[in-house]
Amino acid sequence: MHRQVAFNLPFAQTVAIDRRSAIRSGLAVFGAGTASAHATAAVGQTAAAPNSLANRPTDDRRASPRRFAMKKSINLWAFPYPDRMNLKECMQLAKDAGFDGIELNYDLDNDLSPKATAKDIASIRHLADSIGIEISGLCSFLFWPYPLTSSDTAKRNRGLELAGLIGEAANHLGIENVLLVPGAVHIPWRDDHEPVPNDVCDRRAREAVGKLATAAEKLKVSLNIENIFFNGYLMTPMEMNDFVDSFGSPNVGVHFDTGNIAMFQHAEHWVPILGKRTKNVHLKEFTKKGTDYSLETFRPLLDGTTNWPALTQAFDDAGYRGYLTFEYFHPYPHYPEALVYQTSDSLDRILGRV
Repeated sequence: MHRQVAFNLPFAQTVAIDRRSAIRSGLAVFGAGTASAHATAAVGQTAAAPNSLANRPTDDRRASPRRFAMKKSINLWAFPYPDRMNLKECMQLAKDAGFDGIELNYDLDNDLSPKATAKDIASIRHLADSIGIEISGLCSFLFWPYPLTSSDTAKRNRGLELAGLIGEAANHLGIENVLLVPGAVHIPWRDDHEPVPNDVCDRRAREAVGKLATAAEKLKVSLNIENIFFNGYLMTPMEMNDFVDSFGSPNVGVHFDTGNIAMFQHAEHWVPILGKRTKNVHLKEFTKKGTDYSLETFRPLLDGTTNWPALTQAFDDAGYRGYLTFEYFHPYPHYPEALVYQTSDSLDRILGRV
């Protein structure tokens, strides 16, 4: 989740960067045909079973000849919310498109915000239950205008306050996963952030997360630290492990974003190093063939250079069975449901569901 520019742009009031009004909507979804089974001629032999995945012959042209146990999820930023669709409509669309879960976002002014009461938030969970869709996690762009490592004490304190409210909201929703951005050396998409020396950033981040971890244990939520694109902090899986392990708490884990390191690294290399620390996952497609290193580089799933078979296998080998959440910031300006259905289809192919 690169919130605000690279990750929270769509509904942030503080975003200072313009987005293109439209984005390429051609999704290169491929699906190779399966090999035909050869029927054996025998007297009295019944017809072959339907062409289900279990009975389908292995075909090397298929991205996932086997089925993986991870669950499909999509972030609310991929929907035209709240401008053109309300929360109920977004949840219902996600359910209709075949997603197991939807990830919600905490903002200053939406259904999940400081204005919402505990009863309001609990009603969102009841709404999801009535529709039949899970809530895969809770994240927010607010860690960018209010960094936990800011040199501005007021911003730093506000960030701590908001992080605490996000944890409480997760508790009222009855969910475990809370995405947390622990800090930033630099935030290139904001002109109001004074760069923080690396050692100072590290010290402040550890102090902040240490305080939040105590509350997380009482709330029974997991603070999942996310790897970010250009914040200059926790840039390798080894650094991430050292940070997470330093708290000695089962309530501090990792929220691994596959696209946030794709410019210079490879997601499948991080997965085995992070191991069991990974509690939740964001999927973002990226291409190494281009020279545009802005938010616009992210694209619909399968239309990039991510090695999805290798990445999915790495998650499986690491024992990950949680959510794979598509995070995208450009709801299609026309027929926005198309992106949701296309993403569901792509995830079905990645996970071997078709």
